[in-house]
Amino acid sequence: MLRIDKIGEDDATVTLKLEGRIVDRWVAILEHECSRILRGPTGLALDLAGVTFIDRGGLALLKRLRSHRVRLVNCSLFVQELLTWTQKP
Repeated sequence: MLRIDKIGEDDATVTLKLEGRIVDRWVAILEHECSRILRGPTGLALDLAGVTFIDRGGLALLKRLRSHRVRLVNCSLFVQELLTWTQKP
C-alpha cells in the first residue's frame, strides 16, 4: 500500500509525502497524481522519508519524474542507494 498526502503547497511547489511501498498498481496511481499536478503552474517535490520499498516500475517512474524536474526529498539511505544504483551502467 502507498499513502499519498499533500503536505505543502506554495506558489512554486506542491509537496507530496509518500508512505509505504511504491509497487504494482500504486506506481500508476502515483504517476497519475504527479501528472495532474505537473499540468499546473507549480513544480513538484516528493517526500520519500516514509517509503519502505520500491519495485522496478516505481524506480523507473521516479527516474522519469526526476527528469521532469521533480525533486525527491528526504530519501532514506535505502532509497538513495536504489536510485544511485539504477543510474550506473
